[in-house]
Amino acid sequence: MTQTTQTAHSPAHAPRFYERLTQETTAERERFLAIPLVQQALRNGAPKALYVAFLTEAYHHVKHTFPLLALAASRTGDERYQDALMAYMQEERGHEKWILDDIRALGGDADAARRGTPGPACRIMVAFAYHAIEHVSPYAMLGSVHVLEGMSVLLADRLADTLKHSLGTKGEAGFTYLRTHGSLDQDHVAFFRNLADGIDAAATQDLIIDHAKLFYRLYGDIFRDLGAGAELHHAA
Repeated sequence: MTQTTQTAHSPAHAPRFYERLTQETTAERERFLAIPLVQQALRNGAPKALYVAFLTEAYHHVKHTFPLLALAASRTGDERYQDALMAYMQEERGHEKWILDDIRALGGDADAARRGTPGPACRIMVAFAYHAIEHVSPYAMLGSVHVLEGMSVLLADRLADTLKHSLGTKGEAGFTYLRTHGSLDQDHVAFFRNLADGIDAAATQDLIIDHAKLFYRLYGDIFRDLGAGAELHHAA
């Protein structure tokens, strides 16, 4: 296993790492936001079946968040990073159950979703996350956290509002996952920013940026697959 260390420091004039991470993944973030399904869902919502399909894919990667964090914590000797991962574990445990509750609230078959097999893009993203932590560096996990949490905070509340309107849904039943990962998750972003800004080793920063770029592509592929067979122009 290759693990970068926190010994080499960036020049004093360099931007803090969170700023650098955000700046150097701008193109990948914009490509994600330009995915037709993402654009259509934000503008016009989506059919209930498509939203349930999204939640099903979300269940199958969110259920791996806790084990992935635990794996990264077990593979690093950086106590500050390890402490942060432990805190994330406490926050993220059991979130996949909220998704099953949302599927159930929408009239979907939560048991079938739980027993089912995710799509290829989801399987590839999860498998890559395990591989990267185990065989590249435990810091690779931060590339995943930056993308998945960052996109959730940016889009989840807006997506929930648009979906509620398009589905004619009253109340918040069926939207717990989106709501709890939207603006309510701002504390997580601040926590991540503080953690990232404490990483000074240039090699570690480069590795996290590289993996964030990869996760933008891998996470985006889930939406590309979901949208491939959807009648997007009928989503309103």
